[in-house]
Amino acid sequence: MLASAFGFAGAAMAAPVKVGLALDISGPFAALGAEARDGFALGIKQLGGKLGGQPVEFVQADMAGSPDQAKQLVDRMVQRDKIDLFSGPIGSNIAIAVGPTLFAAKVPYLSSNAGPSQFAGAQCNAYFFGTAYQNDQFHEAAGKFAQDRGFKKMVMIAPNYPAGKDALGGAKRQFKGQVADELYTKLGQIDYAAELAQIRAAKPDSIYFFLPGAMGINFIKQFVGAGLSKDITLVTSGFSADEDVIGAVGEPMLGLFNTSHWAHDLDNAANKAFVDAFKKEYNGRYPSLYAAQAYDVIMAMDAAVKQAGGNAQNREAVIAALKKANYASTRGSFKYANNHFPVENFYLRVIGKDAQGKITNKTVSTLLTNYGDTYSDKCPLK
Repeated sequence: MLASAFGFAGAAMAAPVKVGLALDISGPFAALGAEARDGFALGIKQLGGKLGGQPVEFVQADMAGSPDQAKQLVDRMVQRDKIDLFSGPIGSNIAIAVGPTLFAAKVPYLSSNAGPSQFAGAQCNAYFFGTAYQNDQFHEAAGKFAQDRGFKKMVMIAPNYPAGKDALGGAKRQFKGQVADELYTKLGQIDYAAELAQIRAAKPDSIYFFLPGAMGINFIKQFVGAGLSKDITLVTSGFSADEDVIGAVGEPMLGLFNTSHWAHDLDNAANKAFVDAFKKEYNGRYPSLYAAQAYDVIMAMDAAVKQAGGNAQNREAVIAALKKANYASTRGSFKYANNHFPVENFYLRVIGKDAQGKITNKTVSTLLTNYGDTYSDKCPLK
């Protein structure tokens, strides 16, 4: 479906809006990249291959989770292809690598996933929009849940890259109990025998883990297989407990609490329409947060180009339109803080079974309401 949707867009009329699209379809974020790809494709299909009523051409490239490769590809998008807008990639390390090139060229960068703290505070940029979240927010919500639940002693684990450090920093900001250990693993690691031995020795009552994609799949399987789930409660964010992980792990996911800014059962018209359309397009499967975020980016681009009078080259008008967040988001209405990161709700979800017996997430409660990030006061943007 991606090929047909983007192929149609590329074959449209002359002088299209050019969008650089970073697709992580290989490397450590491949499963997440595939989810985002499907969200992008559904959005552009629904818009008839146009943005703001104008024909659109997508310049696609696989970043493969490599900062060096990503920088080379984005340099080419800017210099050779003359892109007007950019979105993706999945990883914060890639976002940090490609940001300077895009900012120097004044290309609006709508991040469909990564929300690195480096772009939220003193180094914020008018051309960057963390359309989904700021990294720390997800984990602050999870830390609040752990604190509210009364956990006393926690081990925290995350990959050793920018989002991993933001994750544990965010969780510690809200969790006031003892952090018995902080474990940083290799990005893409799938064997956790050494870490599980350290966890067993520490004897915590809970673990907070941020291990997206295949990393989380393998960690949960090995954690349960080692018998640790009998005495230790897992707490995580939606990154390690969404549809991509649930489908691969299955029954051991039941009862796992996680936090997210979005859920497929959120009760708003835009979200219901998106979920129904996604399930129809993709053989009945629920969308993940990565798909929802990518879909939102397409709708945000569409609204911004439309509000800029169809002229994507008018960067000031596009930026002004983007700042308004005037489109029907799957999350419901939200606003941007001065640093172009959302002020939005964060929810507690639990994994159970739906009416058809399918294992999936169910929204339990709202943990944080109209919640901004902790870096915006350091951002000089007005």
